[in-house]
Amino acid sequence: MSEPKKPSEEYVVIRHRPGYRVRRTLILLVFSLVAAVIGYATGMAQGGFRFSTAEESRNRLLDQVEQLRDHNREMSQQIVNLERGRAVDQQALNQARRNIVELETRLASLQSELVFYKNIMAPSDSTRGLQIDRVRMRRTPNKGVYDFMVVLVQRGDNKSYLSGYAEVSVVGLRDDQKESIALRDLSADIEQTDIKLRFRYFQEVKGQLTLPDGFEPLEVQVMAKRDGSGSAKVERTFDWDELTER
Repeated sequence: MSEPKKPSEEYVVIRHRPGYRVRRTLILLVFSLVAAVIGYATGMAQGGFRFSTAEESRNRLLDQVEQLRDHNREMSQQIVNLERGRAVDQQALNQARRNIVELETRLASLQSELVFYKNIMAPSDSTRGLQIDRVRMRRTPNKGVYDFMVVLVQRGDNKSYLSGYAEVSVVGLRDDQKESIALRDLSADIEQTDIKLRFRYFQEVKGQLTLPDGFEPLEVQVMAKRDGSGSAKVERTFDWDELTER
């Protein structure tokens, strides 16, 4: 028997190229370097643009901030000026109001005095002769202490002096009992119960009184009488609360 044939061996032929791999490696290295240089240049160009733009924006913002600061200072100064002007105007307004109040008070006082003297010089027929014109009571800082004034007038015939006397008393409650106290017992300015009168037009009886502890005043009674037999006396009663509510 013959032996089977073995497959024939195949051979591959490769062309020998000296330096091929070296050249290919150099070419790749050159391309890589070129690409790196181009990328770096591009990055620098773009980075320089962004830096320039940011710097310009920063400068613009700084300018705007400074302008706003200047505007704020101007506005603050205007506010200060307006506040000062308003304060001056308010002071002037307050002073004007005070002046008006003083003038109105003075006018009211003058009108009251005018009526007072008019009633003395030209009274009606029913109010001629000796009259009790008014009583005034004014509180003081001290508890129970009051400034008082009683005004008596002679209306109509003022050619001669009027003489006579007046009695003033404060009526009130003490221990739930009604009590009348003469002005002489309440005031060191009054020496007698019968207050002497002598005047041509009017006479003021004034001073300071002190109410006793536990005494609640209700009214002030005034009686006046002209000297001479048959002369009628005049009397008036004044409510204490009305006298002291001013």
